[in-house]
Amino acid sequence: MRLDGVSYRYGRRGPWVLREVDVEIPAGGTVVVLGRNGAGKSTLLQLAAGVLRPSSGAIKERPTPVGWVPERFPADQPFTVVGYLTAMARLHGAVDQNAIEAWVDRLGLASYRGTRLGELSKGTAQKVGLAQALIPKPGLLVLDEPWEGLDAAARELVPGIVAEVVAAGGTVLVSDHRGETGRLPGAVTWTVADGTVAQGEPRQEREIAIIEIAVPADDAEETAAALRADGHDVVAVRTKAEV
Repeated sequence: MRLDGVSYRYGRRGPWVLREVDVEIPAGGTVVVLGRNGAGKSTLLQLAAGVLRPSSGAIKERPTPVGWVPERFPADQPFTVVGYLTAMARLHGAVDQNAIEAWVDRLGLASYRGTRLGELSKGTAQKVGLAQALIPKPGLLVLDEPWEGLDAAARELVPGIVAEVVAAGGTVLVSDHRGETGRLPGAVTWTVADGTVAQGEPRQEREIAIIEIAVPADDAEETAAALRADGHDVVAVRTKAEV
């Protein structure tokens, strides 16, 4: 998949968000999109997924089907969880009920099967968004801040899910400000700044050491966020009962 001279702006007279972007996504690879807030990462992801059309330039050889997970799942829809997943699967041409049930179970959605989307918490709704993107076995999976809002157990699943999509021949494009993408070795980096996209070298496997720390439960999320901001990978967050 290639972005050839892709430029984009919101409105005919709006400022250019991206200009003359020329990058390539390796087949069966992973791309991590980096950049400050407001740099155009989400716009780039939406262009790659086909949610937006370029103002100029072209996107070529986009794999199908495309699984798209926005940063905030649009939960204001008149569906139950399983009703929504079934409807989304139908849009891709076929309803694989076994695949729907498998992702419902894997992402911890079983108790919400009949719950309306608008009644879900942000984190649970985000799991539904992730499930709908994975059910059709995407050739291209585009994840905009996929860890945002997820509970610790669900966050731990994401690197493995990315690896499974890639192992099946799919391509993954992902952005993240939590520092979680450090656990995606071999990923190519795209850095968005000043309307341009610079492509970096693949990330290498690193020898690691795991250090366990204990903090008050009320401080767990804040501590984990601080560690990620400093560039560390938080492998798991457990309560005392789970130790």
